[in-house]
Amino acid sequence: MSDHPTNPTLIAAAAEGDLATIERLLRDGADLTRTDAGGRTALMVATQRNDVAMAKRLIEAGSDVNARDITLLTPYLCAGANGFHDILKLTLANGADLKSVNRFGGTALLPSSEKGYLRTVQICLKAGIAVNHANDLGWSALLEAVILGDGGRLYSDIIEALVDAGAAPHLPDRDGKSSLQHAQELNQRRVVSILRKGAPTPSPAWSAIREAKSLAKTERYEEALCIVDAALVRDGTNLDLLYYKAYFLSELTRYDEAISVYKAALRLAPDAIEFYFYTANCYRLMKQPELALREYDTAIEQKPDLPFHRYHKSNYLRELGRHEEAVAEMDRLLAQDARRYDFWFHKANSLRSLGRHEDAVAAMENAIAADPTNPLYHRHKAQSLVLLGRQADALRVLDHAHGFAPENANLQRERAELRAALNKVA
Repeated sequence: MSDHPTNPTLIAAAAEGDLATIERLLRDGADLTRTDAGGRTALMVATQRNDVAMAKRLIEAGSDVNARDITLLTPYLCAGANGFHDILKLTLANGADLKSVNRFGGTALLPSSEKGYLRTVQICLKAGIAVNHANDLGWSALLEAVILGDGGRLYSDIIEALVDAGAAPHLPDRDGKSSLQHAQELNQRRVVSILRKGAPTPSPAWSAIREAKSLAKTERYEEALCIVDAALVRDGTNLDLLYYKAYFLSELTRYDEAISVYKAALRLAPDAIEFYFYTANCYRLMKQPELALREYDTAIEQKPDLPFHRYHKSNYLRELGRHEEAVAEMDRLLAQDARRYDFWFHKANSLRSLGRHEDAVAAMENAIAADPTNPLYHRHKAQSLVLLGRQADALRVLDHAHGFAPENANLQRERAELRAALNKVA
């Protein structure tokens, strides 16, 4: 936790979006480094709310875009992980540490690749974030986009952007399996073609799509939309054209129109359930969680054995703080595949948020059984043991992990802090 005392007035104003009060406090010399009980500065609070005007003012006043809260998150990493593009750009223009990583060892590029934030991925790549960096799970951004994506239009574009930036298709995960091998096993045909650097399937719409995508890379979405609309006049039932029209509309924050186009595509092709993910994301951005969850559920009902929508529904439930429901979704996923150590890990994190620390330890032990030398799992088991008051047991876990991961920075930091705390008590 930060050594700084709490400053609820400044942070409360940020939480309320009260820019007038923030201005007054800044004129009075408010200390921008002060934090709340969670180690959050006012800038972090504004970032989590995606309050662009507030974040801009706080950054202009000198707020640190790299200040970490107790979860090791910074405003820069938070903006990247949540697809908050405007704040992400502000942090990048004001000293964001591109090499900084979150508590999972991932840069800003990794969660954006996992969650399907194409624009965020493009911003991160343009900024120069290392494209082949692997997190503590052993996954690069490319592996995340393949394993946790669906191989559809959006994730194919993310994967194409990563490959164009130098992502290595043959870089293995901790099990020795490459992105290409995962894509083949998951029958992601579009992705396999991209990873093999094959030519796109020729179609009458391809020329228009290629031109529109080129414009979108520089955020010229209005122009890209005009090109797609012109192509739709000639081919109004083309699913690819409908997808790009809706995607460009969503990037222009014209969410209701985007949803209408996505739903038109679903009427034409009811089995194209990737479109439910797109409508869910629009509702998420509109801050209509129940409608977003309904879209996930509709896709799950159609293909209950497909993990993609259930996994991303669980992610969203965690964002909403609805951890009991997130655990239930993880349990359903684990019933399908108990070997998924990443699912055990996510379940444990939700259990810890619920204060169910014994259950969290048990879940982490399942993850460790599946991947015994992953320091991430040992770290999180130790954190739950600390919350149970079992500091000596936690230190033994970290000492054990040190034996096979002596270079892991997060592990060594937590180990040193815990050892120091125990020595102080002694």
